[in-house]
Amino acid sequence: MGDALRRLEEMEAAARAGGGPERVQRQHEQGKLTARERLEALLDSGSFVELDPFVTHRATEFGLDQEHPLGDGVVTGWGEIDGRRVFVFAQDFTVMGGSLGEAHGRKICKVLDLAQENGAPVVGLNDSGGARIQEGVDALHAYGEIFYRNTLASGVIPQISVIMGPCAGGAVYSPAITDFVIMVDGTARMFITGPDVIRAVTHEEVTPEELGGARVQHTRSGVAHFVARDDRAALALVRRLLSFLPSNNAEDPPFIPPTDPPDRTDEALDALVPEDPAEPYDMYEVIRRVVDDGEFLEVQAGFAPHLIVGFARLGGRVVGIVAQQPTVLAGVLDIDASDKGARFIRFCDAFNVPLVSFVDTPGFLPGVAQEHGGIIRHGAKMIYAYAEATVPKLSVITRKAYGGAYIVMSSKSLRGDLCLAWPTAEIAVMGPEGAVNVLFRKELAAAEDPEARRKELVQTYRERFANPYVAASRGYIDGVIRPSQTRPVLVRGLEMLKDKRVRRPPRKHGNIPM
Repeated sequence: MGDALRRLEEMEAAARAGGGPERVQRQHEQGKLTARERLEALLDSGSFVELDPFVTHRATEFGLDQEHPLGDGVVTGWGEIDGRRVFVFAQDFTVMGGSLGEAHGRKICKVLDLAQENGAPVVGLNDSGGARIQEGVDALHAYGEIFYRNTLASGVIPQISVIMGPCAGGAVYSPAITDFVIMVDGTARMFITGPDVIRAVTHEEVTPEELGGARVQHTRSGVAHFVARDDRAALALVRRLLSFLPSNNAEDPPFIPPTDPPDRTDEALDALVPEDPAEPYDMYEVIRRVVDDGEFLEVQAGFAPHLIVGFARLGGRVVGIVAQQPTVLAGVLDIDASDKGARFIRFCDAFNVPLVSFVDTPGFLPGVAQEHGGIIRHGAKMIYAYAEATVPKLSVITRKAYGGAYIVMSSKSLRGDLCLAWPTAEIAVMGPEGAVNVLFRKELAAAEDPEARRKELVQTYRERFANPYVAASRGYIDGVIRPSQTRPVLVRGLEMLKDKRVRRPPRKHGNIPM
């Protein structure tokens, strides 16, 4: 037994060594943790259980017959985060550049299967040179098997991808299918084709960071939901994100007894919206004053910032917040905002997270670029997402809710459960200025003082139509409330809706406009 145990200890040490001291040092010099260091930082202390530490590849081409590192460049297993089970894999760039081959892919697939079968989240730490060229089609097949499992697990268990190094070519599609992508600033990069290929094909000059760095993917493409300053910050963000999510779609999100009184009012909200409807205000201030302890985890903060989405708690219950930001483009809905909102709404609906919407939007962004870019198709995603959602849907119209944008934002027409408005709400087909220009075009043209008459008509229109009371008289909103009462009213609404159940006609799946 002594020899057998010594052999086991040697094998375990070899598996833990990764690519050796020199490559580990190089990883550290780049500001990156090793795969095992990352798992130690992510998981509760002592909770990690490793799978397949002795797996090796079986390729024999182009020198691989001489190199068979244990673990094949990826560390897999399960552990706990805040006492809850989580399945994990961490690619090890110190071993063959973290490249993915047949055995490497099988290890990831095993973890994905276990996560789905046991109803637990999966977190993938990506740091890889891509498909292992020497293994050819076997490596490509392994990627396909991973993509398939990502798709089957979508909406069943939360899937989080952390990009902590290169992620290029076909490798990018697994993170893209998952629910949330976190990228480490300065070290993470995602792109389909690298700068060299682009230079050869299109003659464009671009650096890897300019092409697919964390900031670009966060602010321009919207691929990255979060950017972290370093590895440890990224892993801490994973832990915080999971605190808002259920382990699977059959559970509710974690409830935390509130220390912030559920019936707390905030008089400052009564004076927050300016008298001048053209003057902006900060919707973050509304959110912070309403939710528990002012804590809000924003998602995709740098992408389409005129729409705010993220997680908070109300009375201890997790909610998904969707809100316009009047300080950016007046809170319009456009192509990017529609995509951002629709995907977040669908995630919340899949994982039993109630939706709370704060509405202040003048409508969809006009323009040739928007029309030719498919604003009709993209805007329809928001409609589809809200209409399809069966979780509790609560909304508060703080100011402007015009035209189709009013309908889109969790209105009664789309089966919003509790639709409220502040006294400052303006609910109409279009803004007063636009309506007056359409309705009184001839009268204004003939007026002695067109500008004075226009102002008079705008004021009349605003008093008669651009207010919440017409909608309230029809039952299209459930009440007009003092802004200071928003928190207790929403908390009570969530309590009322906690057992909501909706039955829909049987179908395989809908056909959301893509």
